Amino acid sequence: MSLFKKVAEFASSPQGKKVIDQAKKYASDPKNKEKIEQVKNKLLGGKGGKTP
Repeated sequence: MSLFKKVAEFASSPQGKKVIDQAKKYASDPKNKEKIEQVKNKLLGGKGGKTP
């Protein structure tokens, strides 16, 4: 079974739906949005990141 199929099955299960709902609540909090943005910028090289 492929990883994508496993993830899709989990996401459609009751437990998966609960985890997705918790993630949405976490992501909608303004404090957490800033944390997510900081991590994203760090991973992607920040604003005005490196260009090849």
